[in-house]
Amino acid sequence: MFTSRKTRTALAAGVVLIAGIALTGCGTGGNPLDEPTDDTSADGDTIVVGSQAYYSNEIVAEIYAQALENAGFAVDRQFNIGQRDAYMPEIESGRIMLFPEYTGNLLEYLDDSATATSAEDVYAALQQALPEGLTALDYAEASDQDTYTVLTSFAEENDLTTIADLANLSEPATIGAAPEFEQRPYGPTGAKDVYGVDVTFSATGPGTLDALLAGEIQVADIYTADPAFQTEDIVALEDPESMILASNVVPIASADVADAISEVINAVSAELGADDLVALNVQSTVDQMSSPEIATQWLQEAGLI
Repeated sequence: MFTSRKTRTALAAGVVLIAGIALTGCGTGGNPLDEPTDDTSADGDTIVVGSQAYYSNEIVAEIYAQALENAGFAVDRQFNIGQRDAYMPEIESGRIMLFPEYTGNLLEYLDDSATATSAEDVYAALQQALPEGLTALDYAEASDQDTYTVLTSFAEENDLTTIADLANLSEPATIGAAPEFEQRPYGPTGAKDVYGVDVTFSATGPGTLDALLAGEIQVADIYTADPAFQTEDIVALEDPESMILASNVVPIASADVADAISEVINAVSAELGADDLVALNVQSTVDQMSSPEIATQWLQEAGLI
């Protein structure tokens, strides 16, 4: 599951060191991305990796695919296949063996009565809710979830760090989001119940970011992986009470291949941080790089290939 940045850095250093030993012929093994385990390899079963019809999800799927190939596995890419109603039956049947998912959103899909919200609790609940034959490998720090986001200048002017700090404003802030946000447990009612914060709601929909940048609203629901967190001067307020449903990137694998691929894929999850996912999405939407190019560059910089 989630490891600290310090731990991930140490792991990455170890991977690079082992890879260097292998390349010089002084050692063989140790790097999960260099050697397949069991008999699931280019000479055995092919790992079918899928993705949503969503550029960010496809990038992560491509990272998984290239990491597996680097470790000697044969990979069949089945990308851009739609949303959960389309791909979940394929995953449950075993026709797709590995898929990048999001813990909170998938948990809601599988169990709409679930009440967990923190990253660890959601992951534990997801493991219990998964259909038989599926396994959740380690989740990443990277997430794609709702936020209470403000302009950096507004945060500095009003000494805002957490959602609770909005209660210190002289007037209630207006939060913009999609219409359904108003009824979410972490919408205006949740902010009042959990943090004692009064916020006014505005259904800004696709124009939420523009409304924030224009000063029409003071707070915006911007997903954590949005490229705007790198391209604009905005900051997500901290949520220490885990009011907002955590939705970390998590690999969902067929149980019959999970053991064989877990070291390779868990090494990826250990390195995939929140800022990493934003940067990957910027490379796609702003720099117009292809998913394979983005994946290769990230894996190389992370010391995983």
